Amino acid sequence: MSRIMTVGVAVIDIVMSVDELPRHPEKYRARDGAIIGGGCAANAAAAVARLGGEALLAARIGRDPIGEMIVAGLKAESVDCSLVRRIEDGRSSFSSIYVDADGERQIVNFRDMALSFDASWLEPAVPDALDAILADTRWPQGAAVAMAAARERGIPGILDAEAPVREAEEALRQASHIAFSAQGLRDFAGIEDLDAALGSAREETGAWVCYTDGAKGVSFFEAGAPAHVPAFAVDVVDTLGAGDVWHGAFALALGEGQAEREAIRFANAVAALKCTRFGGRAGTPGRAEAEAFMRSSA
Repeated sequence: MSRIMTVGVAVIDIVMSVDELPRHPEKYRARDGAIIGGGCAANAAAAVARLGGEALLAARIGRDPIGEMIVAGLKAESVDCSLVRRIEDGRSSFSSIYVDADGERQIVNFRDMALSFDASWLEPAVPDALDAILADTRWPQGAAVAMAAARERGIPGILDAEAPVREAEEALRQASHIAFSAQGLRDFAGIEDLDAALGSAREETGAWVCYTDGAKGVSFFEAGAPAHVPAFAVDVVDTLGAGDVWHGAFALALGEGQAEREAIRFANAVAALKCTRFGGRAGTPGRAEAEAFMRSSA
């Protein structure tokens, strides 16, 4: 069993299924609803665990009722929360989310910016026995520690690069793999042409780089040349958390020793299956289902 550490944000998502995204100051009635754990690193950790890996999460939350819900949900997914730091008088993060009939989502997130960003406690706590480390850019200080730890151990250090990406400059310099969202790559490079932006990111960072673009798939470099792995075609119900579980699946595959192209295809399958179900993280598939889906789609 590969052991993957994820570092970053953990939240609670309050998710509502609606016909159309709200546009007016009126009352709306949801078709369905869910209260589920969310957040880039937390969703990735839950995906790792569901896919058969051993997941360890490092995150900062408040010592409050939302924090209790976050930890309880992660423990139910068999995620090791021993490095989830509970901060006195801090307020844990939560989001109000609407998902429309096409599966697209609108997110309003509360994040307590007074919650300590300090990551000095994390450096001595990172275990030696890890196969890969994944960090998001929502906690830049933690991401810097995480990527440095991966480099020291000679294991994949994957950065989930969401805007504003350059807040995590130190992590960008240390990461072996940088997986941008399309928005994150445009933010990083300052240009609209994604393929040109990816080339610029590769030249600047020296890391293996890719960008995910939803139903358009994933673009990257292979043997120095541009390459692409298409997304799997599915009937989309809910895209919430798809990028997060993609990163978790990708990190797990790299930790298992898979090459980047194979890891991308595996992550694409996991994210596609997640999109077929309502409820964010709750729609993440297990390993057997993901592998069966890949075989059936070959």
